[in-house]
Amino acid sequence: MNYDVFNGDADGICALHQLRLDEPREALLISGVKRDIRLLEQLASQPDVQKARITVLDISMDSNMPALLSLLDRGNSVDYFDHHFAGDIPTAGNLKATIDASPDICTGLIVDRLLGGKFRAWAVVAAFGDNLHVAASEAAQDLGLSAGELDILRELGELMNYNGYGRVLSDLHCTPQELFKAVQPYEDPLAFYRESDVLDRLKKGYDQDMKLARAAAPFSESDSGRIYKFPAVSWPRRVAGVFSNEKAREMQEKAHALLVDNGDATFLVSVRAPLKNKQGAVDLCRRFPTGGGREAAAGINALPADQLDAFIEAFHRMW
Repeated sequence: MNYDVFNGDADGICALHQLRLDEPREALLISGVKRDIRLLEQLASQPDVQKARITVLDISMDSNMPALLSLLDRGNSVDYFDHHFAGDIPTAGNLKATIDASPDICTGLIVDRLLGGKFRAWAVVAAFGDNLHVAASEAAQDLGLSAGELDILRELGELMNYNGYGRVLSDLHCTPQELFKAVQPYEDPLAFYRESDVLDRLKKGYDQDMKLARAAAPFSESDSGRIYKFPAVSWPRRVAGVFSNEKAREMQEKAHALLVDNGDATFLVSVRAPLKNKQGAVDLCRRFPTGGGREAAAGINALPADQLDAFIEAFHRMW
């Protein structure tokens, strides 16, 4: 049995798509909302998952370590591709780990490097989705794209990334599995953009949600950063990533955080380090329960309300 386990954002989907364009393989698709990163637990909880071939993309190895070790002990073969904090990578003959936590890399670009640029346009989409605009533009230089075509890849990455954010799958316009299957027939992302009816749903939702988000003023602001705070409804959960990325590009010398009320005395937190100093986000978030991510962009799934003041103080001190 084959399993493809991937983050539900643009990077996870585009990374997997490149692999399957290069090596088509029938597999059971395991994914979830972007913040549902402990995806390997879904497989580790099934005793019959043994001697399977498992491909993992764009989820932190550190966050999945107990499940990963269990799956390796059962004789499963695991290929792991990621750019998040990994912790101590196990030494096992049935694990192949391709990890690069550099701040200007994403999983789609890691896979692109492995494949020698065979499907680079999709890696460019992945990088734009992860707010790596400079890296995306550099990767696209040899593709002969017009400025308009490059802008389409940027929009596509941002829309695919937007679709991954939500607390539960019902917050999303389509599941990550559905979006991956919609992408699957297309080697050219420009053709996907022109022909897919899925994107109409994403465009309409994006425009409506971002109109609401852009009307908000900062909740807390200092010389080093801005924090925004949104209520416990669906639209802020959907824009958590793209809004944070947009604000980071707007003031590149400042850090940014978005707090979304989970409605249960906790907050969903998205953090972006300054684009001119892309480090520290994961260190900040890992100080708090359910925090994780990477140097440039990180988050906290459920920040307890009684730790909100401590987070705000730590955020403004960090940068």
